[in-house]
Parts: sequence; structure tokens; C-alpha cells
Amino acid sequence: MSTLVVFLPDRPRLRAGGQPAATAAAEGFDWVHWPAEGLSPHSGHGLPAGLPAAERIVGVLPPTAVGWHRLACPKAPPRQRAAALAGVLEEAVLEDAAQLHYALPPGLRGGQTGWIAVTDKAGLAELLARFDAAGRPIQTLVPALAPADEPEAPTRLWIEAAADRGTPPRLQASLADAEGLRHWPLDGSGARALLPAGPGRLLVQASPGAAAAAEAWLNQPVQVHGRIEQAREALASPWNLRQFDLASRHRGWGRLREAGLRFLREPLWRPLRWGLVALLLVQALGLQLGAWQLQRALAADRAEMTRLLRESFPQLRVVLDAPRQMQTETARLRHAAGEVGEADLEAALAALASVWPEGVSADTLSYENRQLRLEATGLRSPATEALASGLAPAGWQVDAQTGRLSLRRTPPPGAPRAEDRP
Repeated sequence: MSTLVVFLPDRPRLRAGGQPAATAAAEGFDWVHWPAEGLSPHSGHGLPAGLPAAERIVGVLPPTAVGWHRLACPKAPPRQRAAALAGVLEEAVLEDAAQLHYALPPGLRGGQTGWIAVTDKAGLAELLARFDAAGRPIQTLVPALAPADEPEAPTRLWIEAAADRGTPPRLQASLADAEGLRHWPLDGSGARALLPAGPGRLLVQASPGAAAAAEAWLNQPVQVHGRIEQAREALASPWNLRQFDLASRHRGWGRLREAGLRFLREPLWRPLRWGLVALLLVQALGLQLGAWQLQRALAADRAEMTRLLRESFPQLRVVLDAPRQMQTETARLRHAAGEVGEADLEAALAALASVWPEGVSADTLSYENRQLRLEATGLRSPATEALASGLAPAGWQVDAQTGRLSLRRTPPPGAPRAEDRP
């Protein structure tokens, strides 16, 4: 599955005079693209419309674009949880709480304590809309750096060269541990005092443009993390800041499509894919074998019926429909012997007499084409319904109206038509 990781800028800072500073959003975005699983990534820089197409697009917010607050998640319905968070954080943030976007860590339920991500809603929504309009929708939004969940987790120090347009670059440090996420510039003598003191694991990472200066300032080696290493870390992040008002549309279908594409393309699922193909082939062969056996059995039954017909009625020279011809010839023999057939007048009268209502006499009666018709002035609707329900189980078809009744035998499937009978 092709994957694109896009590095988003921080929200605009204000210059003197209240005018917003130009941001990287106007000049483009750094990106890392994996054409397919297992292939080497390549990176670049460009506007949303010029980014490579990918089945999965992940946006990465810089450390300074996201604030963090540790608190108990409000016990509110999911649709009202964002408003509840705004009410809880109203006094803890400097901006209007209703204008901020909130995101919960994965798996956090109401009443549980965890880190809540806070960022600018309007700027982020505008940025996501630009990617949607360019045909590069960001499905997942992750923070580049987040506080540690456990006190035993190592402390991460990230150093990068940050600069507004028209100003020289300066070193910016971001420290993430179990106490939160803190930022400060490394251009003063007091910056060292902010580093953690005492024993502990400190993981120092720096961008390529800040690595040399960071090593000189810290007097120790640092891990150099370029965009490709940062992109790999972003893909491993459990976070997704697209929640509440900024949640992706058709999120369920998107996850289902993403899972389907991973199943079809990732090497991990190759044995299962081959197993499913083999199972489908076995099922297809089994169906073909079953159909062939069924056709053979049906052909044998037809041959047996044809043999039985020729032995019983040797005068027949052509066999077109053995069951129907057998019934026709049997009816002729019965008629020639003077026996009453199941659809003859006598049988119809006997069946009708078994359910005929007392005190009602028939005015007229006719029998034509194996159908009995009669008229009776005293035959009303309740009685006709009782006649129909009483004769139907015996295989008779009744068409009853007020004062009129028609009765005929319901032919079984494959039975000869009336014009075929003697």
C-alpha cells in the first residue's frame, strides 16, 4: 500500500503590529512517500496539488503546534465530549476554549486520566480543507512528539532549527516526558537549567540542520533524524488527532478500505491470500464435480423413465416427455376400462358433496374441459370460503363467488394438460 507522510507547519505567529507571519503552508510542505510496501521511500517538498498520490496520507504536526493537558476524561456521551472538554479546560488555556480542537488518546474512556491534545481548530481545519480540495485528503493526523504515558518511559529531547521567514534560524528544544511537553530556545545561559537533572534515560534527537549545533551545545552526540526517520516514527504513532469536528468523513469505510488494501498487498498476508485462492479453486472444482454427478444422475433417471415408458406402451415410437406421456397413456387406459379418473365428473361431485353445506341446492350444473361449474342461489360468501378451504387440501382448485362456484383438479407439476387427456 502506498503511503504519504506530510509534515505540516506550526500555526502562524504574529509579527510586531499584529500581522501574521508567512508560514511554510504558503511555500509548500515536506513529504515522504512510500510507493508500495517494502520499497524504499523518497522525499520532497511541494504544494498539496503536487504531492504524490497515495492510498494512505498521514499528516504530522510539529511539537509546538500541540498543547497537552493531563486530566480525567469527562463522563459525557461521545457527541458531547468535545464540549465537555472545552468546559473543563476553559480556565487552563489562554485562548477561547470553544475555538480549540481537542483529541483524546486511543482507548481513553470517561473517568480515566490521560493526556488531552489541544490545538488551533480554525487553522487546522483550513489546512485540512486545502489538502481535501487538492485531492490529497489527510486521513490520519499525528503529533510529532507527545508526552510519555508511563513514568518509566525515557525522556525525549528533540532539537531543531526553527525560524520565521526573514529571521535567522535558532535552535528550538522540545522535551517530552511523563510530566508533559515543554519548549524553549537554546540561545540563553538558562537553557541548560531546563534539562532533566539526575540519573535517567535521555534520548536526544536532532534534525540534520541542527545536529552539529546541538552536539556542540550539549557536548555529547545526538541521533540525527531526517524526514524519513521522522516519517517512520509518525507511522508508528498510536495517535490520530482527527476527532470530533475534524474527524474524517466516511471514516468507517476508509478504515475498511485501508484494511482491505493492506490484506491484498502486504507480504505478511501472502500465505493467507494463497490459501484463500486455493480454497476458492477447491470449492469451484467441487461445485463442478457435484454438477457433473447431478447431471449424470438426472440423465440416468430420464433414461429409466424412457425405458419404463417404452416397455409399458410399446406403441409409442417417439418419446418427447416421458412423465407426461406416461400420465396421458395411463389416463387413456383408465378411461377405456371405464374407471373414474381423479379429475372426472364423478370425482369432482364426490369431493364437492363432502363439503357441501346443508340446506343449499344447486340451480344449474355444467361440466366442460374437466371443470365443474354450478350456480346456487343460497350459496353465500361464508359458505364459499368454507368450500374453498375444505377442498384445497385435497388438491382441488376452487373459484368461488356469491352464488357461483367452479371446481377443477389442481394438476401436479409435469402433469399433462387438459387438451392432452382423453
